[in-house]
Amino acid sequence: MARMKSRKSMNTGSTNGVESVQVEGLSQSKIIRTKFFRHRVAVTALVILIFVILLSFTSSGIHLGTDTNPIHIQGWWPLYITDIDPDGALASICNGGISGCPTMDLLPSFIDGSPMQLGAHPIGSDDIGVDWWALVTRGAEQSLTVMVIVGVLGITIGTTIGAVAGFFGGIVDAVLMRLTDIFLVTPTLILGAIIGQKFGNLGVVPLAVMLGFFAWMGLARFVRTEFLTLREREFVDAARVAGSSNRRIIFKHILPNAIGIIIVSGTLLLSGAILIETALSFLGFGVKAPDVSLGLLISQNQASFLVAPWLFWWPGAFIIVIALCINFIGDGLRDAFDPRQLRTIPKVKKSGRARKSLV
Repeated sequence: MARMKSRKSMNTGSTNGVESVQVEGLSQSKIIRTKFFRHRVAVTALVILIFVILLSFTSSGIHLGTDTNPIHIQGWWPLYITDIDPDGALASICNGGISGCPTMDLLPSFIDGSPMQLGAHPIGSDDIGVDWWALVTRGAEQSLTVMVIVGVLGITIGTTIGAVAGFFGGIVDAVLMRLTDIFLVTPTLILGAIIGQKFGNLGVVPLAVMLGFFAWMGLARFVRTEFLTLREREFVDAARVAGSSNRRIIFKHILPNAIGIIIVSGTLLLSGAILIETALSFLGFGVKAPDVSLGLLISQNQASFLVAPWLFWWPGAFIIVIALCINFIGDGLRDAFDPRQLRTIPKVKKSGRARKSLV
């Protein structure tokens, strides 16, 4: 009977082809890195996101400073959003008299009768002759900037408030959580519209900073819940007995054990930040002209959707790719930080070792 059970378990292991490899002796960071890089979807999303970021910032260049003291570093793309080419827009008229059509042709001449070429404006231009690739990459750069600033501020504020509320409890917890509830019941889009109307004309950085001050509530609740659990653990009692201060216990002992929920929630916050910026710019409350963002590009050309669809393909593609990549990375981080899987790392191997051990 026992031999039949062993043979059955051997066949099951052979069918699954999965062996749990013990990771005793490895540090927690090593285990997390290994598990994350085994998540193929998350790693692929990370590579794509890095490529999109480099593509956006290197093509349009770096443009900082004010109108009186500008700082410009030219990118590899020769055109910028201030370069107007009306002759080029008129020269690339499509069927139906639509100007600014894409000049890129990747089909050989024996198929469409024209040679393969990129042209002056490979993905087209707007109605006045501004290169569309320059506009899209500049818009992606601005949207990514908003995403990073909102994410950093939201994670910092949310982690601090959640950690203090969860650790001290009592009246401190009650006051901080009621403050969080006040912000939570306020509609995000309406609050963002008010901020965008007030600070959108000042540039993308002030807008992102103000949005970041109102993006921490969900993370604060997650961190508070985690701290309420961790503060009852034995290692916290040991730290108190050793004479550690509350500040040291929070940031040295408890916070490293809550870093998983912070990172996972932070990635979702980044994804939400770029979507709220896109929505605000589309409604006219975000980034203001003459600067651009992905949402503003779609808003300015929504009337041309049927006659010039390429004006929507590229901004929409950038928004979808960035949001999906961040969500996939968050899924990979969630699996990597899952405490129920910290002791083993799934690894696909042949079942020869299991068969040999049974013999």
